[in-house]
Amino acid sequence: MKVVVDEEKCVAAGQCVSAAMDVFDQREEDGIVVVLDENPPAELADDVRNAAAVCPALAIRIEE
Repeated sequence: MKVVVDEEKCVAAGQCVSAAMDVFDQREEDGIVVVLDENPPAELADDVRNAAAVCPALAIRIEE
């Protein structure tokens, strides 16, 4: 699994951080998503998929 984000689509809602805080964070200055681990371990896969699903801007893409 590889996590790809489109920072230009991100609306800084923070849903991804709530869903998968080990994989996502937000920049202090503007709240835009930061990927902490673009290749997260298998045990976080469900959390990452949930984060992509709840993103209001659809800024998160998962490559299997």
